[in-house]
Amino acid sequence: MARDRGALWKRLGAPNRQVGSVNDPRTQEECGVKWNEKWIYRDPEGEGFDRWVLWNRYDFLGVFRVKPDGTSEPESLAES
Repeated sequence: MARDRGALWKRLGAPNRQVGSVNDPRTQEECGVKWNEKWIYRDPEGEGFDRWVLWNRYDFLGVFRVKPDGTSEPESLAES
């Protein structure tokens, strides 16, 4: 999977919502990682989960499937 911001944006498209930014010094912890920028894709595949892409500055931290009950699991996006 691409770990570059531009490549991921091109692959997944614009998120429905973005929290934080690359220059935001405040961090939060979710899905077991500390992040300062989160891209949220609302149920992108119509399967009942949201997709979150988490970053700490320019460092890619991972893609996660987040279910309505708040549970999450890492997602591996195959190369296309």
